[in-house]
Amino acid sequence: MISSYMALIFLMLFSIVSEASPRPDSHAPIGVMGDHIHKKGEVMFSYRYMSMSMQGNRSGKLDLTPQEIATGTPNLFAGQPMMPTTLRVVPTKMTMSMHMLGAMYAPSDQLTLMAMANIVEKKMDHITFMGGSGSNILGNFSTNTKGFGDLSLSGLIRILSSANHNAHLTVGLSLPTGSIKKNDGILTPMNMRPNVILPYPMQLGSGTVDAIAGITYSGSHGGLSWGGQTRSILRLGNNSRGYSLGDEHTVQAWLSSLINSQISVSLRTAYFHRSNIKNIDSEIMLPVQSADPNRQKINRLDIGVGLNFIFPNNRNRLAIEYVIPMYQELAGPQLKNDWGITVGWQLLL
Repeated sequence: MISSYMALIFLMLFSIVSEASPRPDSHAPIGVMGDHIHKKGEVMFSYRYMSMSMQGNRSGKLDLTPQEIATGTPNLFAGQPMMPTTLRVVPTKMTMSMHMLGAMYAPSDQLTLMAMANIVEKKMDHITFMGGSGSNILGNFSTNTKGFGDLSLSGLIRILSSANHNAHLTVGLSLPTGSIKKNDGILTPMNMRPNVILPYPMQLGSGTVDAIAGITYSGSHGGLSWGGQTRSILRLGNNSRGYSLGDEHTVQAWLSSLINSQISVSLRTAYFHRSNIKNIDSEIMLPVQSADPNRQKINRLDIGVGLNFIFPNNRNRLAIEYVIPMYQELAGPQLKNDWGITVGWQLLL
């Protein structure tokens, strides 16, 4: 009799632990935002560190050297005072790091609220060519920016829930908390070193209220899980500097496999499209590609490999993902993506 009661208690405890023990692959790879929703009353905090590198220039599908750009790529601002006919300042490398803090709260089983804030740091290296023509190098310089990026607030709305399949909508806003007036010193082809408003890629935010919209699906069976997501950022009007960044669209899918009850590995592919900038900041007129609003469009296909680890207490999750581009078509010249990495920690309360 005692052994029967002990067996019954063991089975009850096992069922409770099983129900409360999420799979390590119950979340998408850490590079996917807003991938899951929570049960009523749950709170989750997250931290992500993201780093990426861009190096080398491309126009369309063709790689270009700095000398080819400096001697053969037209300058949008040619005809303005002191402006050369070609792009005489050429970016060679850009690095960006981001610390992202997130919070999620579920007031009901059907709705999860999400907020994400970040601190961004950017650095861009350049070559300046001497005068208005030729391939003689005058010197090198770097520009740097750092500060808060834009704040996003979203609602994740459940539209499908079953034992093996889930789906939800994402609806939200990105608020313009990131600066669009960052400045730094540059080296001009005439060997001057003015302090200027930096080109668009070096700013920290969009300057506009942006709409966020998307749909996410996830499924699982046995030791495998999978999912897909479409997500768009739509710019709502021009910012205080008179322009708006291009709309962004991401379509991605992933497949994960369990190694054991605490570790899973993932493979993700993502297609990213960004449009050109609309209008222009009248103070960003420089003989460099990053100052040209018509040289910002991107079509890129990435692939990422990730690892998820969930702690035995089922409340802490660590994850990492490394991403490289497989295809890039750029309205260039633009710097090419080289690699990116995301490391994250999530705490469920």
